Amino acid sequence: MKRNPEICISGFILYGDDFEVIRGHVVVRDGIIREVSCDAKCEVRSIVIPAFINAHTHIADSVAKEPPEMPLSDLVGPGGLKHRILSETPYEVIEDAMRDTIKDIFSTGTLIFADFREGGVRGVLSLIKAGSLSGVPVKPRILGRPLSEEDVDAIFELADGVGMSSVADHPRDLIEFVAEEARKRQKIFAIHAGERNSDDISCALDLHPSFIVHLVHASHSHFKRMQDEGISAVICVRSNLVTGVGLPPLKEMLNASLNVCIGTDNVMLNNVDIFREMEFVSKIFRIDDREVLKMCTLNPAAFLSDEKWGIEECRKANLIVLRLSPNLRFLSERNLVRGIVRRASREDIASVICGTCCVSHEMRELRKRNMR
Repeated sequence: MKRNPEICISGFILYGDDFEVIRGHVVVRDGIIREVSCDAKCEVRSIVIPAFINAHTHIADSVAKEPPEMPLSDLVGPGGLKHRILSETPYEVIEDAMRDTIKDIFSTGTLIFADFREGGVRGVLSLIKAGSLSGVPVKPRILGRPLSEEDVDAIFELADGVGMSSVADHPRDLIEFVAEEARKRQKIFAIHAGERNSDDISCALDLHPSFIVHLVHASHSHFKRMQDEGISAVICVRSNLVTGVGLPPLKEMLNASLNVCIGTDNVMLNNVDIFREMEFVSKIFRIDDREVLKMCTLNPAAFLSDEKWGIEECRKANLIVLRLSPNLRFLSERNLVRGIVRRASREDIASVICGTCCVSHEMRELRKRNMR
């Protein structure tokens, strides 16, 4: 990891909130984007895009990869296989697995991830420890899960909020208490709903969450209410395919003007690669690829980032620099965003920039080529 006072990168740049394709230079000084300039004659060797935000993970599940096929409730429901494995695995092993997964998250160009961390206060503390030992500039947004009302104060002190399972999986008085406390303390309250069926969606909406995960079985009336109340949606398409619950009605969500975000969900079922998630979403739903890219950058930044996301002057440099690999060569300015969403991969990453930190084994050569 290097700390660079100034970096100048030449190439294609996805500028602003609409990802306008600019051929030119990005200058980063003291961790801030100081200049984005056009230069139609500059040699394109790189593509600069905003870093990713993964809006939903369960990274403790790293200790239980590729379980046998079984009904969803048997896999992740209360007392299911996942929770049995987590309860039987020493915390030191879970912490090591989470640390390695955080490194993997960073290797895919992700700088923030929102993790639903089970296990009460101890679960939150283990993720804090794993993050501090990872050695990469990734910020976990920790959404703890209290085991009882006695856990609530400590979890809100330590974590960014709470992330609950379906309303059907918790005592009603506990989940209502947690939701109310989150509002009072201006913390995130998030919940799963609409994954197995539609029965839990209205009850979840009654809790006024910051965002809801899955919504596979949601309807237009649910989306209308979410839009009216400013509730975001997080979809996990690869996870839904693996568990066989169906696909979220993404086009209807977008037509309802929801703030839709992308998550990779349980590490036991999927890796944490946002590039792969984007490709699935784009090819399955055939929507505007700019919308897909926003779902894992600008959209989740609205509630998971403390700073404005995207490539504009005076914003913090949270950037992925893609090399012009054989995989990405011959993309034109016209189809650049489509190519990034549908075919870019972690192997195409030249470097990841997070403020003053620039991490890459290729960075030395990149600086030689592009410094002005």
